[in-house]
Amino acid sequence: MTVKAKKHLGQHFLEDESIAQDIANSLSFEGYNDVLEIGPGMGVLTKYLLKKDITTHVIEIDTESVDYLKNNYLNLADRIYEKDFLKHDLTQIFKDKPFAIIGNFPYNISSQIVFKTLEMRHQIPEFSGMFQKEVAERICSKEGSKIYGILSVLTQAFYDAEYLFTVPPSVFSPPPKVDSGVLRLQRKADFTLPCDEKLFFKVVKTGFQQRRKTLRNSLKIFNLSDNLKANTIFGQRPEQLSVSEFIELTSLIENDIE
Repeated sequence: MTVKAKKHLGQHFLEDESIAQDIANSLSFEGYNDVLEIGPGMGVLTKYLLKKDITTHVIEIDTESVDYLKNNYLNLADRIYEKDFLKHDLTQIFKDKPFAIIGNFPYNISSQIVFKTLEMRHQIPEFSGMFQKEVAERICSKEGSKIYGILSVLTQAFYDAEYLFTVPPSVFSPPPKVDSGVLRLQRKADFTLPCDEKLFFKVVKTGFQQRRKTLRNSLKIFNLSDNLKANTIFGQRPEQLSVSEFIELTSLIENDIE
């Protein structure tokens, strides 16, 4: 029995064992005892995770894949969750324990997977997975790059992001139309921000919504004082600011609106 890839779920099954092994080996498995694989499909990555000295859990929305895993990975049966990762409350699985995330992610929800990880950053010290190459590069990009944006800044505020390697379409069934890229996120030792974190998210998202405008224009909704807007930082465009400068900008705005 094999599982038929479903287009509406964005499924592209990895068929290269060495790449699956490389992805499994990309996590350090330090500082936590559990790992959650998203979208395991037929378990090409799962089998290598099960060899690690760690408890592997998988979450899969596709009923056919769930049946395949239950039949072929009997020792995993009680840790297979037929759920939508984006909608499921993961504390039902892990309570307040730390866990890592890994997977060959469906392209159509990969950014949302990162945003949910950021929401749960207090419990997720490490994250590794495969994305559309362009998205993986965007997450890891630095200021000054045309692809640097919301995802780059918010992720790198809390995690060290590293692009690991590129994967060609030919190793998937069916092959996607673009290259894939594997990245690793390792949470910073100090992942609290010296500014209001909700305001930080709002400043970053608002700034990049009109990325061609200077921050003086794109951040008008905050009704900032003329004195603050005279600061040279407001003369720059969002893509010119490093993560630390966005944190500094948020602190300036926070003090101004108090």
